[in-house]
Amino acid sequence: MAKLSIEDVINMNRYSLPVGPEGEYEPGSRGKVLRNRMGIKSLSLIHNIEDAALYYIENSYFESDTMSSETCITAEMICTMHRHWLGEIYDWAGKYRTVDMSKGSFSFPPAYLISQNMSALERDVLSKHTPCRGKAIEDVSMSLAIVHAELLLVHPFREGNGRIARWLADIMAAQAGLPLPAYGFTGKGSKVNRDRYLKSVIAGYGQHYEALSCFFAEALERRLPEL
Repeated sequence: MAKLSIEDVINMNRYSLPVGPEGEYEPGSRGKVLRNRMGIKSLSLIHNIEDAALYYIENSYFESDTMSSETCITAEMICTMHRHWLGEIYDWAGKYRTVDMSKGSFSFPPAYLISQNMSALERDVLSKHTPCRGKAIEDVSMSLAIVHAELLLVHPFREGNGRIARWLADIMAAQAGLPLPAYGFTGKGSKVNRDRYLKSVIAGYGQHYEALSCFFAEALERRLPEL
């Protein structure tokens, strides 16, 4: 995909969506909660349910060895992961978004290009970096950074892109025989870590992966003493 300057995205704030099926909100939620199968109107509750569903399905993948150290990740697998995670919550789970999305002044690639962009991601990125195995931690971290930034730039789904990308990073780390990254998004220093992560992802949109690679290396190394 074409390079993007950091200036294009550094001021990203919130999503803006045109009117469309995936832009509908749950009646009574004051435009804060996406229309969902459960009729939930509380933003905190829907976030808790999404997080609980992700925790359950990610653990089930690892326990069942759904994706092994020999698995080459594909675009279809990523869609399946998204559907397994959010399928009981949203009708559009596992499907590429059909609406254009933006944050601030930056527009993600248009919806009509997602299928093409995901095919390119599979061919040019996923096939080269998965399965992720037998490498030094610096090499693994760079592979995680490249896959992470390029997937988030495509932004294939209406919601959950960041969490799917981090789940995929967990799978890749496991393939390499490393512990799952400890991102530091909760507890002491969490705001600093989140801000650093966001800025690193933004730099990755312009194919400057070094900062994000360093972030992943540190996230992996936090867990090494536990082994």
